[in-house]
Amino acid sequence: MQVSVESTSALERRMTIGVPAERVENEVTKRLQQTARRAKVAGFRPGKVPMSVIRQRFEDSARQEVLGDLIQSSFYEAVVEQKLNPAGAPSVEPKVFEKGKDLEFIATFEVFPEFKVAGFEEIAIERLQAEVGDADVDNMLDILRKQNTRFEAVERAAENGDQLNIDFVGKVDGEVFAGGSAKGTLLVLGSGRMIPGFEEALVGVKAGEERLINPTFPADYQNLDLAGKAAEFTVTVNSVSAPQLPELNDEFFSLFGIKEGGLEGFRAEVRKNMERELRQATKSKVKNQVMDGLLAANPVEVPKALIGNEVNRLRVQAVQQFGGNINPEQLPAELFEEQAKRRVVLGLIVAEVVKQFELKPDEARVRELIEEMASAYQEPEQVVAWYYKNDQQLNEVRSVVLEEQVVDTVLQKAKVTDTSVSYEEAVKPAEAPKAD
Repeated sequence: MQVSVESTSALERRMTIGVPAERVENEVTKRLQQTARRAKVAGFRPGKVPMSVIRQRFEDSARQEVLGDLIQSSFYEAVVEQKLNPAGAPSVEPKVFEKGKDLEFIATFEVFPEFKVAGFEEIAIERLQAEVGDADVDNMLDILRKQNTRFEAVERAAENGDQLNIDFVGKVDGEVFAGGSAKGTLLVLGSGRMIPGFEEALVGVKAGEERLINPTFPADYQNLDLAGKAAEFTVTVNSVSAPQLPELNDEFFSLFGIKEGGLEGFRAEVRKNMERELRQATKSKVKNQVMDGLLAANPVEVPKALIGNEVNRLRVQAVQQFGGNINPEQLPAELFEEQAKRRVVLGLIVAEVVKQFELKPDEARVRELIEEMASAYQEPEQVVAWYYKNDQQLNEVRSVVLEEQVVDTVLQKAKVTDTSVSYEEAVKPAEAPKAD
């Protein structure tokens, strides 16, 4: 087999492969002999058909099958011989497909980039340090109570924070507009659900009252037909209900699966969950900084085939996440290209760090991570057992741990600054980078 390779760009290779005619003909003969054993031809018993008849009837199709198989097998033989690492399927261009001549074709494909990860010392990391204090737990209890607020009907005038049950009809330029009317709508005053001026105008109403209000649609309102226009709403108030925060009692605790220990037991469980959230948040922020640093320090050209494959995965994920009966390929590739490239580059860089430093998943950390995830469930031991019985899920956890070990490897050489912050600051989502 003859092989020649041309580099047409940093990652693209154009490989010309020649397969001797003798090998082609031998393979065709083998294929015809296999066909002869099972072929059914009128006038002949199975297995007794003369080879001349077999060739006359089946040689063309056998040759096409052999050529296809030889192209595939010889391509992989050639990339092994040339020590190339294809990043996707090749584009094949036939040159010589004639009977009695050497098979010759050109395979064009991309290879994985070869590089060494560097620049750890230049990566600057701010590692947040925080603790869950009693005041943080108190604040979380208040949040949980507010999330479980109940509303009870009152006779007084409505205040901010009260829930109204209302019917309303909206008009613009004296005409009722589509979507501007409703019955039995529940609205908490001050929630900002309605357009500016709507909720404010209902402060002070009482049950049974009808009020005419005149808010104005924002200039950037999504319905351009209404944007910036003055409106008139006739609002009928069916009821006014005041918020009632639940008491910190066993009934409230049971909503969260806590049946023993009273207030102290509930506080302990809340603190445990907050500490887990804190660990995850600080770990995630460090990891994001490490990954951003690796990207900045290691510009890597990536195969278009890998980006295309990642774009397709992101398309499928988008359809699964947002629903809709559409073909993922209908979603514009441009929507996903930037994210796809980042994920592909990071995947290559992380894989190279693993290779350079000969990292393997620390099974003790794998167990620790599984136990931490399982601790959020009522029967954690069953969750742990489930992970160890499911290879796919277990390997996913191992991949997460391996990424954590990559982060640790970088942190050993990076410029790390520890900063003490409050719990709220530590768990607050990081701001998205501003566009240039």
